[in-house]
Amino acid sequence: MSNKLNHSMSLAKPEANDLSSKQKIAVFIGVVGLFILTLALLNINFPNKTLFLTLSLGCIAAGTVIFTNDLYLTKLEGIKNDGVWFKSISSKGVLGWVTGIVLTLFYIVLYFYPSLLGLGQKGESNTGLIALFDPLSQLLSGRPASQWFVYGTLYTLAILVFGYKFMLKYRHNKYQQLRTASVMFFQLAFAFLIPEFMYRLNSDLPYYDLKSIWPLNYYNFERYRINQFIDAGDIGLALLIFGVVSIFIITPILTYKYGKRWYCSWVCGCGGLAETVGDPFRQLSDKRQVAWKIERWVIHSVLVFVVLMTTAVIYSYLGKDSSKYWLTRDVFLGLVAGFLTLIFALTLIFKRKELGKDAIYGAIGYLVIIITLIGLHYFSSGSKLFLFKSETLRTTYAFLIGSIFSGVIGTGFYPIFGSRVWCRFGCPMAAVLGFQQRMFSKFRITTNGGQCISCGNCSTYCEMGIDVRAYAQKGENIVRSSCVGCGICSAVCPRGVLKLENDTMKGRINPTEILLGNDVDLMDFINNK
Repeated sequence: MSNKLNHSMSLAKPEANDLSSKQKIAVFIGVVGLFILTLALLNINFPNKTLFLTLSLGCIAAGTVIFTNDLYLTKLEGIKNDGVWFKSISSKGVLGWVTGIVLTLFYIVLYFYPSLLGLGQKGESNTGLIALFDPLSQLLSGRPASQWFVYGTLYTLAILVFGYKFMLKYRHNKYQQLRTASVMFFQLAFAFLIPEFMYRLNSDLPYYDLKSIWPLNYYNFERYRINQFIDAGDIGLALLIFGVVSIFIITPILTYKYGKRWYCSWVCGCGGLAETVGDPFRQLSDKRQVAWKIERWVIHSVLVFVVLMTTAVIYSYLGKDSSKYWLTRDVFLGLVAGFLTLIFALTLIFKRKELGKDAIYGAIGYLVIIITLIGLHYFSSGSKLFLFKSETLRTTYAFLIGSIFSGVIGTGFYPIFGSRVWCRFGCPMAAVLGFQQRMFSKFRITTNGGQCISCGNCSTYCEMGIDVRAYAQKGENIVRSSCVGCGICSAVCPRGVLKLENDTMKGRINPTEILLGNDVDLMDFINNK
């Protein structure tokens, strides 16, 4: 009888921990649930869809809960990221690539080939996987399931069960408990149940995820949506007004008080999935400076695209006769140009010192492009510019950004590029909130440089690719547009160096300066920080 020798001299265990017996049973239970979904995908007609759907979703949830309990409740509270780089699925190994490819293929089929999932065509009944979800859809809204209902159900289930896993993993941190409970609640209630109930109460009311705000719900101001809101009566009009108020009043106020974390880490469904299901992949985010530079240009380019597209869409259904409508096409274009110019001017006047040269030049370039396009159209005597063909812009955005980027790449590539690819590089809502957070928000992450031991946990597990350690070593506040305030950097710090705070605007951005000579009153300098 011989024992297998471990020749590694590493202090850290060089291989992933083996599964316990209870964890193996949990995996088996979860696989049974997935197997039922796979059979439905292969167009197996179950005799009792309600029973098998309940069994499938129940097994997936139960398996995850049992696995999680055995994984974390048998250990003391504290940081639980040991072994993450030795697991194939969380270190870009074979399992990681296979998972990423399977998820990507599923999203491609979901978005572009729903008939392969069993979606009924032209009045036909659903079959396959979508038919399996018909009982639940009939119960909630009184209509057959669609591919989006299947997606919403699985999406919500994933956030709930992996949210439970996340809460056990970070049970030593109250902030993580609260924000995870928040995203679970908003996804279940506001994104999943309430829209379904609203359809049952008023079938003419368009689907409305109450936590989704422009520019994330870029389609909200299309003509058919506006008509649906108006035709739905007082409720529809109230929802339309709520959408506008959310953009110009609610969002700026909450961001001023709490930073973009109030939405990106506490409310948003995309962020909720990234934080729960994507938690094992957060360390895969690219920390290189080149990635940061690409991130800034790409995400703000998407925002400019959305602004142009929304302007073109609203312009397309406005009238020209000022005697009938006060908001004519020309007035609308003038208001858009004036509003953007005002924002730009106020930023340069009051916040110029907080912007880098490249940011200023980029903002000027974007503003010139938008104002030029609006001006050319404004003074073109009714001729139609290609860029203001709203249908062309909307279709392009919906395909490239709404489907490919946010859906296929943003979620399918978790095991390859990390959990916040969409939030970091593509989400226009994150761009708007990031601008507000950087320019006028009380939120910052404070650091105690004297306590930092340079372990690097904070930078490693920052899903937005921020080199948090560099700030901590200098004792400098972290005020970044991309920071979503998830607080994981603080949760994994063994020394308590990092703290999420809301304080006054004064001294919020405090770049560490090198002091030379005796011409500085050090006490005065410190007190003014």
